[in-house]
Amino acid sequence: MTSPEDAIAARRKLTNRLIAGRAAARLRPFFDPKAVVIVGDGGLIVGADAIVEAFAAQFQDPDFVAYVRTTEAVSLAGNGDRAAERGAWAAVSRSRGEHISGWYLAAWKKVRGQWLIESETFVTLQES
Repeated sequence: MTSPEDAIAARRKLTNRLIAGRAAARLRPFFDPKAVVIVGDGGLIVGADAIVEAFAAQFQDPDFVAYVRTTEAVSLAGNGDRAAERGAWAAVSRSRGEHISGWYLAAWKKVRGQWLIESETFVTLQES
């Protein structure tokens, strides 16, 4: 049986692949309907539909390549239904390579046996 930590790390890797493949609609099942994302510049996106729309808009930019999030640790709540994931993130473009990066924290919750992103906070620490 897969541990919750491994399941979350695997879901993160899959979202990285979907983002690199510009598959915005396929990201929807990874987010709780009321998910909240604070993007690297401090902007706020509320709701899974708005999050998917934001990805779709970014995928229209021919220079966009990917957002890569690298899980460094996953900590499970005592009841096993919530988890915190932290790691490093980077934005990659065709013209500039990895040009924005920083740290992130994601809150996950287990819903009907599946891990969903409840919130994410991205902090930009480097821009080039």
